[in-house]
Amino acid sequence: MRQRQRFGHGVVLLACLLILAGAYGLEWVAGMEPCPLCMVQRLVFVGMALVALVGFLHGSPGWGRFVYAGLNTLVVASGVAVAARHLWLQSLPPEDVPACGPGLDYMVDAFGFLETVPMVLAGSGECAEVHAVLGVTLPGWTLGAYVLLGLWTLAMTRRPR
Repeated sequence: MRQRQRFGHGVVLLACLLILAGAYGLEWVAGMEPCPLCMVQRLVFVGMALVALVGFLHGSPGWGRFVYAGLNTLVVASGVAVAARHLWLQSLPPEDVPACGPGLDYMVDAFGFLETVPMVLAGSGECAEVHAVLGVTLPGWTLGAYVLLGLWTLAMTRRPR
């Protein structure tokens, strides 16, 4: 059971690290600047990776599998919400798109962290830019990844037969 849980957490950890590597590759190699909602989605993958890392190291025997599944489900739910918001912003007609805001670094410096969070989650004009890979927008890919990893995490709570 412990090895099965470690394998499951290892898959989630590896998937999150590969997704983050891809996101940074798009930024540093392809020159695509991430919008504030993209940065939040990256943080969600970091959170999922941290939960998976702790679960991997712990092995999550017995009730631990439910604790880690619950934590990762909360993180996944926040990622689904952010990705859905991002997809909604991208679906807006150009006249309804919010104005572009200042950069994330400036907002944190000028307004502080607590005031910046709602502004970032509201999205801005640059969040409405559509970048697609293989015909699917980037928030569409992240939404799919959140759903698949969330289902994988929930499947890990089942006892082996």
